[in-house]
Amino acid sequence: MSDKVKVTIDGITVEVEPGISILNAARQIGGDVVPPAMCYYSKLEGSGGKCRTCLVKVSKGSEKDPRPMPKLVASCRTNVMDGMEVQNITSPEVVEARKGVVEILLINHPLDCPICDQAGECHLQDLAFEHGSEATRYEFERRTFDRIDIGDKIQLHMTRCILCYRCVYTADQITNNRVHGVLGRGDASEISTYIEKAIDNDFSGNVIDVCPVGALTDRTFRFKNRVWFTKPVDAHRDCPTCSGKVTLWYKGADVLRVTARKDQFGEAEEFICNTCRFDTKQTGDWVIEGPRNISNNSVISANHYETLRPLPVVQNNALLQEANKEQFERATKF
Repeated sequence: MSDKVKVTIDGITVEVEPGISILNAARQIGGDVVPPAMCYYSKLEGSGGKCRTCLVKVSKGSEKDPRPMPKLVASCRTNVMDGMEVQNITSPEVVEARKGVVEILLINHPLDCPICDQAGECHLQDLAFEHGSEATRYEFERRTFDRIDIGDKIQLHMTRCILCYRCVYTADQITNNRVHGVLGRGDASEISTYIEKAIDNDFSGNVIDVCPVGALTDRTFRFKNRVWFTKPVDAHRDCPTCSGKVTLWYKGADVLRVTARKDQFGEAEEFICNTCRFDTKQTGDWVIEGPRNISNNSVISANHYETLRPLPVVQNNALLQEANKEQFERATKF
């Protein structure tokens, strides 16, 4: 007898292990059924519950207690129950709430996408495109911070930060000496180092990969090129510190930067050390595996990957097509 539980999300039923979150259950279905997540990171224990972009509607609690949950819940922090029914993009209430969350996230965020190195890989850009308003209702002075260098390889631009805490969890869990964190409270909160102390450990560069916006950037890559003009290639090397499995970002014959390999949800598959990230930027340092498989919906795939990758979860479900008609049309090449 199976000990798995059944959960239905946007009309699609899936069997999952008991105790996992609604968000991870949706990720097993894939496609646009998956709620967006700006703070949750499956590799980081304790992450999630900060940004509220993954809000969903639980229209049926379980088989034993079919009552709906009275409010929208954060899918990254709510576990599934057997017989649970969840609405994501099929709920107008969720879509409207997500639009409000994005508006709050953008209150202090500067409109500097044209000069931000995160452009093209920024999850906040994607959210703003799909759920953002044409104008802001915020009339007060915005928070601004000076850019600071935290170490010789990382720059912090706190004005862009959405306080997702990912970089703090990363430093806590994969390094031995975290020296940065959240200072202040409320609207005075900021990510910073205590008394301008530099971040200096062998895995510090991973805070760049986990940042969903352009608040933490690679100083060795800043302003060198736009990400959609580069070609990502998978490679590996025999590294005594980490797995050595990375993505090299080429412009012509030059390696402009090295990053961890990321999955379809933008999360690093394995964290890499600073030696792989910053000190080995010659092709001869690596064993090349081949071009990185990039989503057809990503701007990075422009001029590199022309094969249409269908979205079967959406294409085969009339309910999802209707609920997500505008985005479905944008994502389909003709």
